[in-house]
Amino acid sequence: MFVRTPAARTAVALAAATLAALLLAGCGQDDDPSVATPSTVPTSAAPSSATPTAPAPTATSTPSASASTTAVDQQITVTIVKKRVDPPTGRVTVSKGQLVRITVTSDVADELHVHGYDLGARLPAGTPGSVEFRADKTGLFEVETHESELVLFQLVVR
Repeated sequence: MFVRTPAARTAVALAAATLAALLLAGCGQDDDPSVATPSTVPTSAAPSSATPTAPAPTATSTPSASASTTAVDQQITVTIVKKRVDPPTGRVTVSKGQLVRITVTSDVADELHVHGYDLGARLPAGTPGSVEFRADKTGLFEVETHESELVLFQLVVR
C-alpha cells in the first residue's frame, strides 16, 4: 500500500505508534482478560517430582482432581510472606503437554503473572490465586508478581 498524502502518512504513522505502544505496555495491564479470579482449590501434599537446579516451588506429579474435576499433571504451590518466597526462587521443570496449575498465596494483595503464556491471577491478601494451563510452549518462563516484582520461579518446559 502506498500512502501519498501527508495526512494519510500521518494517520498511518499514528496508528503504527499506537500499536507499538499497546504491545509494549501489554504486560502491566490490570484489565487483561486473561487475568483470572482467585481459586480456593486446596493443594495436595504428594511428593515433589520437579527437577530443580536450586530449591524450587513445590510441584507434584500425581494427578489430582480439583473442584472443577480437572486432573493436573503438575501442581506448583508458592507462599509469599513479607516479600519472602517459599520455597525459595528456583527452577521447576515440566514436560511439554502437561497440565500445570500454579497456586500462590501472598500476605499482601498482588497479581500473579506467567510470562510467555500471558496468564495471570489476582492475589487478594491471604487468599490463594491459581492459574491452570497446558504447557504447550517449550522454553524458560518467569513466574512473578507484578506489584511486588518478585520472581517466584522459572518454569522450564521441555
